[in-house]
Amino acid sequence: MDLLEVGKIVNTHGLRGEVKIVPWTDYPELFEEIEYVYVKKREEYTRLDIAGIKYQKGNIIVRFPQIKDINEAEKYKNQIIYAEREMLGELPEGVYYIADLIGLDVVKEDGEKVGTVADVINTGSNDIYDVKREGKKNLLIPVIDDVVLNVDIENKKITVRMMEGLEDL
Repeated sequence: MDLLEVGKIVNTHGLRGEVKIVPWTDYPELFEEIEYVYVKKREEYTRLDIAGIKYQKGNIIVRFPQIKDINEAEKYKNQIIYAEREMLGELPEGVYYIADLIGLDVVKEDGEKVGTVADVINTGSNDIYDVKREGKKNLLIPVIDDVVLNVDIENKKITVRMMEGLEDL
């Protein structure tokens, strides 16, 4: 089972066991298209069926039939939610799962290695690759067309054009 992180339960909502989820996707409507998700407790994945969704200020309120009341919902606070990759469908061209980007080598046009993607930060306007470098501070690379020339998931490589001043950080 190939699971991807799709959000996090951050709070309870109401008395009937609904939970508030921060979706970790640019497309929160995704939760309407999948039937169930998983949470991980003590190295075991528990399936939670999605029975209802509401939207609230950038978050989603989800009802899982397995969670009957607020007391039970409390136990799920701060749990990361996973979905099966094949349920998520095909991504549009140029859009990637963060899980697929973390660990990729970042190289300059001439092939010189800059570092490895440690994280992807969403700023609202564009993403930023947090690139771990050996013996240096991490480098933040804006994900814009002038800088990120090619993302090659298959060969685990991102080719970038370093803008002036970017490397001196």
